[in-house]
Parts: sequence; structure tokens; C-alpha cells
Amino acid sequence: MDFATRNPLDSAFWDERFDKGFTPWNRGAVPQNLQRYAEATSEQTDGNGPVCLIPGCGHAYELDFLMNSGWQVTAIDFSPAAVATAQALFPRHAAAILQADFFEYRPASRLECIYERAFFCALPPERRAAVVQRWAELLKPGGVVFGFFFIDEDAGDRPKGPPFRIRKTQLEALMDVQFERIEDAEVSDSLAVFEGKERWQIWRRR
Repeated sequence: MDFATRNPLDSAFWDERFDKGFTPWNRGAVPQNLQRYAEATSEQTDGNGPVCLIPGCGHAYELDFLMNSGWQVTAIDFSPAAVATAQALFPRHAAAILQADFFEYRPASRLECIYERAFFCALPPERRAAVVQRWAELLKPGGVVFGFFFIDEDAGDRPKGPPFRIRKTQLEALMDVQFERIEDAEVSDSLAVFEGKERWQIWRRR
């Protein structure tokens, strides 16, 4: 399939792919690790889930799942086509799906958690430090970034993408200053594009 745009930092890059239905990162369902985490979290909070942000939400299946689990969720994407797709899929949650730039988005208060799924790896490596810094700014102390990370020890210094792979040591170097990793687990239901190189991780804000 031919595309006119090749820069993932341009919203037109993602608009074109959504418009053409080329979204190999779309599961069309909620990952098992997230289901287990949300269930455990809801049990600990008596069904009152935390305030959560989903950057780069895409089709927003996770938003629907978490909202139905009692979480307070906002999903953002800077692609108008992605937002329109998600709002059409989940019209009763349309007000919680916003067109916004992650680096400029300002929530009403600092967040308890941020869900990561194919957002960090969608941006070129030179933007990674800015993403981590923004996570830290948005979260309360003790808040968490949780979700899926595309880790590959064979990733070169300038890996091709998206999705852009990262080495474990590179991720740790970016995160360790402001975050503490509290969980690292295998993923058994990865999409083909991530298979064998995806980890479920939870990082707590220091």
C-alpha cells in the first residue's frame, strides 16, 4: 500500500493510515495483561478506578473497557481520523475521546496513571526523552505508567519504524531517574508486529 506521508510526527501520517484502514497495531480487543491489571486494581479500590490518560488512543478499545470497569479515563490522539474512528466505535464515550497533542495536553489535575500501548514506540527515538519527561509531569508522585513496551536487544541505534524498537538498557536509562519499575512480565497475546518483543511493565513515579 502506497502512502503520501512518511513522518510519524505529522498527524497526516496517521490520518492517511486510518483513512485507508491500514492499522496493524489495532488489536480490536483488550489485551489479557490489561484485563488482569484492571480487575486487580478495581478490587483494591472497591470498583472506583483511578484517573487515567490514554495517549495515542487509536481505536480506543481500552478506553471502553476501562470506563466500563469504573475507571475515570480520557483518551487522546492528535490524528483527527483516529479520533473520529474511536468516537464512531464508542459513541457513548465520545466526550472522553479528544483530539489533542500529548505534549500540549493539560488535564484538570495531575493523573494517577497513564496507559501505554503502541504510543511510545510510534514516535522516533529522538522523542523518547520528551515522552518520559511528559509522563513524569502529568503524574502524581506514586502514579504509574503501565502497559506494553516494544523491547528488542537487536534494535540498532537508529531502528526503523514505526514501530520503533528499544533496548532494555535504553529504556531503563530513560526511566530510572524519575520512575521505579515495579512489574515486568511476558505478553502471551501480542499482535504479529510486536510478537516476541513486547513486555508488560509498570513504572511508578518517584
